[in-house]
Amino acid sequence: MSPPIRFCRSFDGAGIAFAMSGEGPPLVRAPHWLTHLEYEDRSPVWKPWIASLSRSHALLRMDERGCGLSDRDGVEISFEAWVRDLEAVVDAAGLDRFALFGHSQGGAIAVEYAVRHPGRVTHLVLLGAYARGQMKRGPTPERVAELEALLKLVEVGWGRDDPSYRQLFSTQFLPGGSPVQQDSMSELQRISATPASAVRIMRSMFEIDVRESAPKVTCPTLFLHARRDRRVPFEEGRLFAGLVPGARFVPLETDNHILLPQEPPFRQFFEALEAFVPRSGAGRSFFPVLTAREAEVLECIARGLSNAQIAAGLGIAEKTVRNNITRIFDKLAVESRAQAIVLARDGGLGKP
Repeated sequence: MSPPIRFCRSFDGAGIAFAMSGEGPPLVRAPHWLTHLEYEDRSPVWKPWIASLSRSHALLRMDERGCGLSDRDGVEISFEAWVRDLEAVVDAAGLDRFALFGHSQGGAIAVEYAVRHPGRVTHLVLLGAYARGQMKRGPTPERVAELEALLKLVEVGWGRDDPSYRQLFSTQFLPGGSPVQQDSMSELQRISATPASAVRIMRSMFEIDVRESAPKVTCPTLFLHARRDRRVPFEEGRLFAGLVPGARFVPLETDNHILLPQEPPFRQFFEALEAFVPRSGAGRSFFPVLTAREAEVLECIARGLSNAQIAAGLGIAEKTVRNNITRIFDKLAVESRAQAIVLARDGGLGKP
């Protein structure tokens, strides 16, 4: 059965739809374009994603404003609003600390959220993401004219029963998709947003720019990007990763912006996700004498983070970090940070 869809009110009263599925450590999918919580559960494109993300995580996903089941008409459409919608949904779901997944446009939203709430985001995983929208990449006059023509195409053809207008976007998102997957993507475009909403969303996407925020990220961050991505150029992904301190960057050998279950990079993505995001309570399962906070601090120590980095990442004071370390050393009967790191890594912590 599909998970129940819930609604919350954002900062301006807009209704935002969200749903949770699966069990395990919480994983939040940042809002992005072209979602519809109800349709996704039967979509041959998104259903495998939802099933895989929910297999070992409690997955929280949402429809951004202007899209899917969230309010579309008469609401502000902006990057700032999308970030604040994510804040509202996380609070409504009652989550405290969680890993955050940002796909495409959602990558910038996830980074901005992580910078504003460093104590809540344990890990960032970004796929096909970009730090700057089309209008922030120094476009030529010809490129600007091309983007305006694209918006006009959406305005006149997005909502028609004839899918030929939308097929242009489907082939960009998943050029390697089967006819069934391509048709499903085209239908998702039609039902996820009205032509007017789609144009407003795209204009806001063109203006995204988190290049100043990205260097302020303090949590572990993993970027993955298709080498031949037709929606977001590979170099934009590399640029973004280069802005985030200590970020890892994994190229994927595909030209699909949305990874498909029939291709190896789909499996590669989930293997990387499972290796990067530790299981909730892993520190306590190996070291049950530790409290939940002490286990988090030990995980950070095992990664080689300094006290200042741990404090920033967990959103606590350095003095609190030092106090936790003193208790960890006492409970684990170690005398130095080096001994604690060895013991923690032997227990499975600190793995990239």
